[in-house]
Amino acid sequence: MSSEPTVRSAGADALSPGSFLDFEKPLQRIQHDIEEMEREQREGTRDHSADIRQQRARFRAMMKRLYGNLTPWETVMVARHPKRPLSTDYLRMIFRDFCELHGDRTFGDDKAVMTGFARIGGHKVMFIGHNKGKEVKERIACNFGCAHPEGYRKALHKMKLAEKYGLPIVSLIDTQGAYPGIGSEERGIASAIATNLMEMARLRTPVVCIVIGEGGSGGALGVGVGDRVAMLQHAFYSVISPEGCAAILWRTAEQRKHAAEALRLTSRELSKLDLIDEIIAEPVGGAHRHPEKTAANLEKFIVTSLNDLKRPTLETLVRRRHERIRRLGSFFEEPGEKTKKKPTDGDRSTRRSTSRTTRLRSRISDREKVTAQVE
Repeated sequence: MSSEPTVRSAGADALSPGSFLDFEKPLQRIQHDIEEMEREQREGTRDHSADIRQQRARFRAMMKRLYGNLTPWETVMVARHPKRPLSTDYLRMIFRDFCELHGDRTFGDDKAVMTGFARIGGHKVMFIGHNKGKEVKERIACNFGCAHPEGYRKALHKMKLAEKYGLPIVSLIDTQGAYPGIGSEERGIASAIATNLMEMARLRTPVVCIVIGEGGSGGALGVGVGDRVAMLQHAFYSVISPEGCAAILWRTAEQRKHAAEALRLTSRELSKLDLIDEIIAEPVGGAHRHPEKTAANLEKFIVTSLNDLKRPTLETLVRRRHERIRRLGSFFEEPGEKTKKKPTDGDRSTRRSTSRTTRLRSRISDREKVTAQVE
């Protein structure tokens, strides 16, 4: 298992000074105090052992308090942390025998999407994952994780290959969205995503999708239709970025905090709306501080889900996936009132039939009035 080094003088929860987020400034000050006391102790001027233990305890308590009450915008900041593990990190930590597959057999190979055969637990799987890149050159080559149409066509081609050989599919989602450039539009980005949505809904093989960081718009949905959909605790999933939403509604990105709250993009909110199946816990302080523990939780969820999805027949699997998709979305009354019961297919059919009958009667009545006036 390989990952970013996480051991610092202030303990495993500490990071380098430049890695602290805005809301973590109290943690940065405590870490600075610990480092100063440790430096003085190494120089032999004073014994600060008791004070260091006290400050470390304070550091952990402060972190637990901060991460136990994250606002939606703070969750977005954590999901975008530069040291947060990427798909490639989880690929190294919990998958084995990865054999990468390239190209869409139409245009080219999009480096923003990685695909290939792999093993996890006792399962052979098809791995699909967004690739943001780590270094500047790699990020540019990967387009910062924003895929072109060829990336989604590559993913679909490999999913079809997995279906052919009876392999389950594991999709790790981490993207701002699909690339919106001219070339992407010319090559049919909207059509590519729409085709993926349709085809993934009827794949005759288990599909497990996890949002590990950013889940942005159609770029995430293009590889996000599955039998199990989960999110890491401090990831977010949204139809648009908070900055984009703020620019449209308030004409300024400065309102991004209000937009993040209105979008209800956190794992907790989406779980309440029944849009995801499970929240995968992250250690206190986020995945960027404890990548190995987060990877272990992620692996447990994937293996458990694959074991569960092996039991039903393929026909049952596809039928349940369709039912899950049709259940998406909830209807609410006024704030504070209970959620209305979700309408069944029978309720919708009855409502449509009643509506058509009412309209027909209204038209007949109008015609009778006109006839009477003419006579």
